Amino acid sequence: MTRSEALRIQRYLREKFENDDFVVRERRPSDGSAEVLLDDEFIGVVYRDEEDGDVSFAFHMTILDMDLPETS
Repeated sequence: MTRSEALRIQRYLREKFENDDFVVRERRPSDGSAEVLLDDEFIGVVYRDEEDGDVSFAFHMTILDMDLPETS
């Protein structure tokens, strides 16, 4: 994933969720993915996929059971 793609995804997330605290950083060495942080906390990974000339990005976020609030 290029720096330009990471910045475009960062802008997309900030606009979509109306939150300027999203940061997208490419991984080094580059493996086609980038880390997503919110308020300096790692929350997931964005993967770049290219097939038949079409480029897409998939955001993967793992949520641990212990992090979930109790239901009322």
